[in-house]
Amino acid sequence: MNLLDYLPGVPDFPKPGVLFRDISPLLANPIAFKEAIHQLNEVAKQFDYTHILGIESRGFIFGSALAHFAHKGLALARKPNKLPLATHREAYGLEYGIDSLEIQQSTLPNDAKILLLDDVLATDGTLIAADKLIRSAGFEVIGAITLLEIGFLNGKQLLEQNGIRHQSVLKS
Repeated sequence: MNLLDYLPGVPDFPKPGVLFRDISPLLANPIAFKEAIHQLNEVAKQFDYTHILGIESRGFIFGSALAHFAHKGLALARKPNKLPLATHREAYGLEYGIDSLEIQQSTLPNDAKILLLDDVLATDGTLIAADKLIRSAGFEVIGAITLLEIGFLNGKQLLEQNGIRHQSVLKS
């Protein structure tokens, strides 16, 4: 099964010049979604982790399914002002703007080893921000995985320059 068949590109969304990868067809097909989680798990086995950090919002979907499948804990990196208790925050740049991520301070145990998870690696801003967020909160980041890496944007090289080991299931 070619999972890329279930991730069509939507040009000029959310702004001109951006090719958005729509995960809706993959999620709507139970066989494709199951296969995506299975392949993410195979990639994740390369890392010695205790918890997954799912990055808002599509990382929540894959992160929760993978955490369940792999019997690992799950933490969520949220957009600002969505968490009820004290948080750690990290700002970052996107290919189409600026945003921030937060994690609730009381979410993870002190000895957590975190595997970052997002759906797509594009320019790297989100994963680098998540890495900084987790490290500034005092936790160890083991690496990062994504379902899809968009190679021409060189996000993987930027992750490596920031000391973040990354693997993806698919590349385009």
